Amino acid sequence: MTTPTTTPSRSRRGARWIERWDPEDETFWHERGERIARRNLIYSVVSEHIGFSIWSLWSVMVLFMGPEYGVDPAGKFFLVAVPTVVGAVLRVPYTFAVARFGGRNWTVASALLLIVPSTAAALVMEPGTSYTTFMLVAALTGVGGGNFASSMTNINSFYPLRKKGWALGLNAGGGNIGVPVIQLVALLVIGTAGATRPRLVLAVYIPLIAVAALLAALKMDNLAPVSNDTGAAIDAAREPHTWIMSVLYIGTFGSFIGYSFAFGLVLQNQFDRTPLQAASLTFVGPLLGSLIRPVGGRLADRVGGARITLWNFAGMAAATVVVVHASAERSLPVFLAGFISLFVLSGLGNGSTYKMIPGIFQAQAVSRGLAGEEAAAYGRRLSGAAMGLIGAVGALGGLAINLAFRQSFMTTGSGTPAFVSFLAAYAVCGTLTWAVYLRKPSAQAPAGSPGTQRTPAYAEV
Repeated sequence: MTTPTTTPSRSRRGARWIERWDPEDETFWHERGERIARRNLIYSVVSEHIGFSIWSLWSVMVLFMGPEYGVDPAGKFFLVAVPTVVGAVLRVPYTFAVARFGGRNWTVASALLLIVPSTAAALVMEPGTSYTTFMLVAALTGVGGGNFASSMTNINSFYPLRKKGWALGLNAGGGNIGVPVIQLVALLVIGTAGATRPRLVLAVYIPLIAVAALLAALKMDNLAPVSNDTGAAIDAAREPHTWIMSVLYIGTFGSFIGYSFAFGLVLQNQFDRTPLQAASLTFVGPLLGSLIRPVGGRLADRVGGARITLWNFAGMAAATVVVVHASAERSLPVFLAGFISLFVLSGLGNGSTYKMIPGIFQAQAVSRGLAGEEAAAYGRRLSGAAMGLIGAVGALGGLAINLAFRQSFMTTGSGTPAFVSFLAAYAVCGTLTWAVYLRKPSAQAPAGSPGTQRTPAYAEV
């Protein structure tokens, strides 16, 4: 006999499994679903927050690496880039781990995995360690980047389409705040104990990892209807919109994570800031970018993700022009204003682009003649699979940013050429958003005749 919608199955899978879940049913949603979804969202944010902190661990570890470590600026930029690429690759299997093991179960397991890179970093952070060892340990922190994909896929399944922008934005924003928080912890350590005590940062985070895993185990649920579906991954990979949205996500999230990892090094190398001075500034941009991400999702819910995304890329291009000017003139106040604006806009765009993903596949379902729960199920199936791919490709933008900075400083001693390349990238992303999702299709019939499309097909996604 089917277990009631609102209670977990105790006979087949255990107490933390919910056998039926229908968030599009408004009666179910208001009576029970919203409360359950909110609880899972809260503890998902906690775990993802710690995951982001560990993923960005080496963006602060390099601030502790003085001349005695024997690592030059180019080597440091490459060191912070390594976790980015590992995290990006892991996002694909992490996405499907939710369906294979259950959202709650995988949240617990993925949180506990964070102990490995944290402990390894505590063991090797001292002068005399080889650069190869540092690279291998930095690569381990990529598991924190994978947490984002599984967390977003899981929360996407809990919420109805009309609330996905806000929920996904809040989930991602709460996770993203892990970047500035670990930077603040590093600032506190450097300011009180000096730049020779990096292990104190790990002493803070290893207990927090255990707490996050315990809370997930006690408070979260698995959704039985979210079954493993490799066909969905294949279908999503064949869908052109998956790769278009991947490019847009490179421009938003790739910028956020790339700038977050590189900000301190840019300040040290372009403006000769000390580790303490750099640490006192690096957290501001990631913090504001994280806090505004839910706002991007909420705005997208109201006026359409494509519209917000387009204006966002225009703003990012304008902010980059300011940064290029300040970089060339070596004006730190103007540079900070432009760079922090980039963080804010990238956070806003993260929310709007992720809102677009379920909207696009829902629109496709409707265009194929599906309706009601059938259309909603189609949208959830494809958007959940696409999110893993889009998140993986988008995270590679962070790698590109750090490699661009590395090359720029190696060849010119300045970050200006890198910023010029980012400006061109934002122009491409803005053009792509307009051309695919906002441009009015050419009329196939005389104006005013039945069937003529007057608005873009995806304007509301």
